Amino acid sequence: MKWSLVKAAQLPAEWAALHARCQASPMLAVEFVQPLITEFGTGRQYLASCAHDGRTVAMALVEARGRGSWALFQPAQAPIGLWLQESGLALEPLLASLVAALPGPALLFGLTQCDPDLLPRPAEGGKLRTLSYIDTAKITLAGSFENYWNGRGKNLRANLKKQRARLDKEGVALRLQVSHLPGEVAAAVADYGRLESAGWKAGGGTAVAADNAQGRYYQAMLEGFCRRGAGSIYRYWFGEQLVAMDLCIEDAAQIIVLKTSYDESVPGNLSPTLLMREQACRQLFDEGRFARLEFYGKVMEWHTRWTDEVRTLYHVNYYRWPVLARLHARWQSRTLKAHHVP
Repeated sequence: MKWSLVKAAQLPAEWAALHARCQASPMLAVEFVQPLITEFGTGRQYLASCAHDGRTVAMALVEARGRGSWALFQPAQAPIGLWLQESGLALEPLLASLVAALPGPALLFGLTQCDPDLLPRPAEGGKLRTLSYIDTAKITLAGSFENYWNGRGKNLRANLKKQRARLDKEGVALRLQVSHLPGEVAAAVADYGRLESAGWKAGGGTAVAADNAQGRYYQAMLEGFCRRGAGSIYRYWFGEQLVAMDLCIEDAAQIIVLKTSYDESVPGNLSPTLLMREQACRQLFDEGRFARLEFYGKVMEWHTRWTDEVRTLYHVNYYRWPVLARLHARWQSRTLKAHHVP
């Protein structure tokens, strides 16, 4: 196996071809990854391609992280690492040949935010170490919504029923709107930005807005997915008031919630996001188009009320020599102990 590196600017056609051969996550599709490079690339990222027997078997977006250290390009908008490999290939030989090909020489390569459902967590030893990252949740969309909903906690079901009854008594109509057309994306992202910009994220400068890099990214990405019928934007309304939104992408097996926001001016005894989620889940179960609903964010308390299907995303560190792995492990252990001294 031989790796080559070129500056990352425009993804080649081979990325899409490898993605199709791998039947990889939509979060590794060209429509998702190219706007990441465009909006968040710094010019220091490389496209790494691995050839074997005359064909490309793996590709990744990589960058230097410091003296002798390299890792995947991992912008905050990417829930999983930007790494593609053909199924059936062992991970460790790919990492070994990549580390040997990186300039420097590279002493360490970090393969970040791996999903065990997509890339099984490898055994540790020698030059390879793994580190748990976050727990994430999914909902298997099998059977009827009624069976799924009856399996949820009594308090959740009763609370949302009570909220719907209150809103109905007050004459507030509840409406779920789902947009799929590329021409509808710009307005939807602007709506999403207004929700986020009115909330706590505005103070930290992390809110999506139509005129910032985040807004441009989500608009370009969602337009790309919607052009091929694989994007969904959920809006939830209390009468004429937009109160919650989900930005989603999908493939034949799954729908992935990438971003969620809600109107923080809604009274605290109402949960617009959960009301939206209930109606959206009912629709997804009834349609039967997908096998699962994925969240990919860090598991929060509300996730555990909706599902008990939780798994742990992880990082991989691959070291040029086994002694570096041992030394790094000792340093991490000492650092951890130091931070826990009473």
